[in-house]
Amino acid sequence: MTGHCLCGAVTVRVAGLHDPRPGACHCRMCQRWSGGLFLCFSADAAGVTVDGPVTRYASSDFAERAFCPVCGSHLWMRDNTGASYDLMPGLFDEARDQPLRSEVYVDRAMASVRLQGDHRRATQAEYEQKNHHVAGVAP
Repeated sequence: MTGHCLCGAVTVRVAGLHDPRPGACHCRMCQRWSGGLFLCFSADAAGVTVDGPVTRYASSDFAERAFCPVCGSHLWMRDNTGASYDLMPGLFDEARDQPLRSEVYVDRAMASVRLQGDHRRATQAEYEQKNHHVAGVAP
């Protein structure tokens, strides 16, 4: 899959194993970054190639967020292990028809972006119980 930012300055290519179905996050940090709802799909770092200028921001002790410095398009969130990318599906035409895989922080969702459908869901408490490194990061 090949995708690009709004202005075309950054191109992202994904090869190899990945699950193109997006997951959704409603934590407060993702709400602030995205304006309401963060959607991403995961791809192994070895299969991701990025061309063009990228600005990275350390949004927490455990992850960075990246965007195009020309147009501001969000590109990815990536944890400090570097094992994978959580890529923005809107960059890729091929991702348009993918169903939602999962949703976290469902109890924190803004009223305007509550999602319907049959997919895995987790509340803040459920998600943070399994992912201790994020607990309390985005109240």
